[in-house]
Amino acid sequence: MAEPVLEIRNLSKSFGALKAAVGVNFDLMPGEIHALIGPNGAGKTTLIHQIAGTLTPDEGEIRFLGKDVRSLSVAERARMGLGRTFQVSSLAQEFSALRNVMLAVQARQGTSFRFFRPVMSDPSLTEPAMAALQRVGLQDRADVPAAELSHGERRRLEIAIALALEARVFLLDEPMAGMGPDGSRELTAFLDELRHQAPILLVEHDMDAVFALADRVSVLVYGRVIASGPAAEIRRHPAVREAYLGEGA
Repeated sequence: MAEPVLEIRNLSKSFGALKAAVGVNFDLMPGEIHALIGPNGAGKTTLIHQIAGTLTPDEGEIRFLGKDVRSLSVAERARMGLGRTFQVSSLAQEFSALRNVMLAVQARQGTSFRFFRPVMSDPSLTEPAMAALQRVGLQDRADVPAAELSHGERRRLEIAIALALEARVFLLDEPMAGMGPDGSRELTAFLDELRHQAPILLVEHDMDAVFALADRVSVLVYGRVIASGPAAEIRRHPAVREAYLGEGA
């Protein structure tokens, strides 16, 4: 039986009296899309922060590829293969799409600077960066500054960066945010293919996308997982319909 790629065990995090995570348990299997849903303020993004390393949990374990990574930095986790995108784009806005991805290639190689030849003519950087852009359909936008890309293109660029880092898991925090129906459908189709490269932990409010993509869904309410299981089962769960989907049981 396949082992989980990512395991969260009894994770807890408080900010004073506010409990952002209370004994959270779930895992992510190879080839899977596991969606994490819940109302605003449920603690979803705080949970992603803890997995990525930008927040330290008070209790619990985060096991990635069988290793407890709580003591590792964000950069160390990224080098292990935790590839993250953000609710708010964190790209270098003045850099071209290609240069943004090249930075990720440099980070993966462990070389921040190239003193002996111009960076933009270094095929060890440009070729894998262009391959990642082509994978997300941005090869024709390689020279465009990130600030001039559309919202949907910026989200694809973030995924290209995760690809360049050779991610073993994709942590996607509301990738559909700000997209229209056409953009959401296109990205949904892309993510459905992306799972074959690495499993995806998906935080998303677009329920059409969630139930089209997710193999399993975990529902977070006030920092607690109130239900977890196959997407079809979660759609029918009375407590979930009342607490999150806004329907009477």
